[in-house]
Amino acid sequence: MHNLKEKFLINPDIHFLNFGSFGACAKPIFDNYQEWQRLLEFESVQFINVEGANYLANSRATLAAYIDVPDKDDLVFITNPTLGVNMIAKNLELAPGDEVLSTDIEYGACDRTWDLYCTKSKAIYKRQHISLPITTKEKLIEDFFAGLTDRTKVVFISHITSSTGLILPVKEIVDIAKAKGIITIVDGAHVPGQLPLSIKELDVDFYTGAAHKWMMAAKGCSFLYAHKRVQHLLKEPLIVSWGYKAIKPSGSNFIDYNQMIGTRDFSAFLTIPACIKFMEENNWPAVAKQCHELVLSNAERFYKLLESLPISSLTNEWIGQMLSIPIKTTKPEELQRRLFTQYKIEIPVFRQGDNIYLRYSINGFNNQEDLDALYDALVEIKKEGDLLKG
Repeated sequence: MHNLKEKFLINPDIHFLNFGSFGACAKPIFDNYQEWQRLLEFESVQFINVEGANYLANSRATLAAYIDVPDKDDLVFITNPTLGVNMIAKNLELAPGDEVLSTDIEYGACDRTWDLYCTKSKAIYKRQHISLPITTKEKLIEDFFAGLTDRTKVVFISHITSSTGLILPVKEIVDIAKAKGIITIVDGAHVPGQLPLSIKELDVDFYTGAAHKWMMAAKGCSFLYAHKRVQHLLKEPLIVSWGYKAIKPSGSNFIDYNQMIGTRDFSAFLTIPACIKFMEENNWPAVAKQCHELVLSNAERFYKLLESLPISSLTNEWIGQMLSIPIKTTKPEELQRRLFTQYKIEIPVFRQGDNIYLRYSINGFNNQEDLDALYDALVEIKKEGDLLKG
C-alpha cells in the first residue's frame, strides 16, 4: 500500500487511526487554506462584503459537481453536520404526537438535537432498535420500518454511522419514506471522500455532510443540502443576520438566510477545490480501495483477539474505511487514554447505548504498521486485565 504520510501534517510519532473523527488536512490543502486566510487579512472588507459571495459560490459549484447536486444554490456551507441537523429540526413544524423515526445507532449530538426539538413540540423521537449483527439489507430495512406509524412525519438516518462505522441502505430507506410522503433527512458526515455520492440519484429532501473528514478540508467545512421542494420549510435561520429579509436578495432564501451570518472566517469553505484537486492528483479511488482492503484484511484477527463477533458481514456492502469492534470494558475512557499516552495510538473508544466499540479508520497515510501497533498494544492491555476483559 502506497503511504502518503509525508503529504499530511499529522504527528509522525502517532499511529493515527481516528481519521473518522475530524479527518486530517493534507499539506497542499492546508497551504490553500492559509492563502485564503492571508487574503482575508490583506483586505478583510473586500473579502467578506464584496468578493465573499463569489468565492463561496465558486466553492459550492465545485462541491456540487463532486457530490452530484444539479444546482449549487441547493447547498450551503456550515461548520459541521450537527449544525445542519439543528437548522432543519428548528424549522420543522411538528405537532404533539408526531414522530421522527430514526435508529438507536445514530450520532449522539444529533440524538440530543432531536430530543430537544421534539420535547419542545411534544413530538416523539423514536430510536428504532437495529439488531446487531446485521444479517441482510432486507432485514435491516424491515426492522427499521417496524417503527413506522401513521404519525411518522420524518425519517432521519445516518448514511454511515459514527460509532458502528456501518454503511446503511439509505437509498432504499429514502425511497420507501418518500413514497409514503415522509420528509427524509440523511446524516452523511462520513460519506464525501469515502464513498461515491450522488445526491441527485439519492433524491433525499435534506442531506448534511462533512468535507473536513474524508475530503480532508480544513476543519469546520461541512454542508447542508436542501432539495428545492423542501427549502420553503426552512423559514427561520438558526442565526438571524443580514441575509434575513436581505436588502439585495440573491433570489434564494436558503442561501441568504444561512450563508452570511455575521463576521466569521469562512476560509475553510473555500478549500473544496484544493481538496478535489489533491484527490485527483493522488488517484483517490485507488487509495480508498487500498484503505478498504487494509481495513478488512485485519478485521478477523482483531475480532479473535477481543473475543468478539462482527456486527455485519465483512464486505463493502456494510464496511468502508472504518471498522468498529464490540469490546468488553467498564472503563472505555481510560482505555482510550492508555492507548494514546502509553502506546501513541490515536483511536476512539465509543459508548453506544449498552455497547462499547473500538473503531479504527484508515486513510492514505496509514499502513500495516499502524494496525500492528494497535494489535500489540491490545495484547498487552488484555494481559493486564484491568481495562480490557477477555
